[in-house]
Amino acid sequence: MTDVGIEIAGDMQISQQKQKSGTGLEFLQIPQLPLSNIGYPQAHEWIEHRKANIRPWSMFLNTSNIRPPPSLPRLSKRIMRNIEYFQSNYLFVFVGLVIYCLITSPLLLFAVAASLGTCYKVSQRHAKQELTIFNHKLTLAQVYSLVGICSLPIFYLVGAGAALFWVLGVSWFLITLHAAFYNIDSILCPGEDELNSLVMQEV
Repeated sequence: MTDVGIEIAGDMQISQQKQKSGTGLEFLQIPQLPLSNIGYPQAHEWIEHRKANIRPWSMFLNTSNIRPPPSLPRLSKRIMRNIEYFQSNYLFVFVGLVIYCLITSPLLLFAVAASLGTCYKVSQRHAKQELTIFNHKLTLAQVYSLVGICSLPIFYLVGAGAALFWVLGVSWFLITLHAAFYNIDSILCPGEDELNSLVMQEV
């Protein structure tokens, strides 16, 4: 009996569809600011770094850690350590005060929105064709600076100077108050904090 061999040749390709893994909570993510698309990738990276370094707000607002400083040398050291540890939280406190000031000042809010809208339109036009003044091509940063300079009279008329000093003053007061009375040692080195308390009681 003769063996008959059947040779089958050919390439078989199986298409695989790659699926992205997700948790189902993508809608809760904070939208990314398109700063890298308008010429400022460094600003985008800096904002993302600040967001990643935010301390828990429950820790930041924990009233059980509010204690008066034991001495003036410890006060200056505590302020510096709190500013270093909670710098991202303090930054968002400043941003919150800026937003509050804009909401309570409709004219200032309108002026800021008009200035930002102008910058956005100019950036779109600059992406297609560079702007020139007296045969000199302007960079995107120079265009933004020109828009800002032209917006200064409008900001002055709507009271942007008073609003700026108010935000700076209130931010300085709140940040200094929190940094002076928040006992950072209870978080960074709780054992040392308890030892200092025992020493103070014995004295």
